[in-house]
Amino acid sequence: MAAVRHLAGRIGPRHGTSAAYLRAVGWTESRLGELGWQVERQAFRVPGGVSWGVPVEAGRSVNLVATRGDVAPGRPWLAVGAHLDTVPQAPGAEDNASGVGALLAVAEAIAGRTTRLPVVLLVFGAEEPRGPSDDDHHYGSREYVAGLSPAERESLRGMVSLDRVGVGAAVPACGATPGADPALRSLLRAADRAGVPTTTCSVVPNRSSDHWSFARVGLPGVRLGGASYAGYHSPADVPSVVDPQQLARAARITVAWLQ
Repeated sequence: MAAVRHLAGRIGPRHGTSAAYLRAVGWTESRLGELGWQVERQAFRVPGGVSWGVPVEAGRSVNLVATRGDVAPGRPWLAVGAHLDTVPQAPGAEDNASGVGALLAVAEAIAGRTTRLPVVLLVFGAEEPRGPSDDDHHYGSREYVAGLSPAERESLRGMVSLDRVGVGAAVPACGATPGADPALRSLLRAADRAGVPTTTCSVVPNRSSDHWSFARVGLPGVRLGGASYAGYHSPADVPSVVDPQQLARAARITVAWLQ
């Protein structure tokens, strides 16, 4: 909740090429570093466009890539990501300071613990749309995936996107492939181990978060979060929208999945 209050309450709207977004990057980078993670910035260009009815300028955005020094090229690994940007008119408490807050809680929980595989934590820029198609969306995660080597792609065992994880009493778990989805089944088993109730998504495949950048090229990506709420993409998306207990549920699922 400290992340939600800072990002949505103090920084506020932060579309992916704005000065406010870069302030959010600096704050999030510092938090990860304080928790013992090694953080690298990945800068990339983003075109201008219209984001949820508001024109946005072209410019540079930034991803954060955090590791603990144990990721080796070609060796199996896991990824957890959350996007940091908002649409221009929204403070973005639920969408998606909630996901960043849960990711930071996961970073703290596993900082000194062994996980079943090495973990990469990803903070994505410019996830929000700047046009109507898949190619006008998810710029940061598409940039990250495009930069993976063939060996890194082959060895990725799963990616979870934390996106809008602070509303509701059960955590939505969303697959990106129709039919049997091993990545989604793995996440649901983790939720069972953590004793956290989940719901499934009505639209499959779910394409509305950064996991889709992985799944669209055949990598195992799934999403946690996505319950409907009144303040979606509006000035009403403020910290009071977010339920701390729901944040904790999402973080507990994610930690169970990593162990």
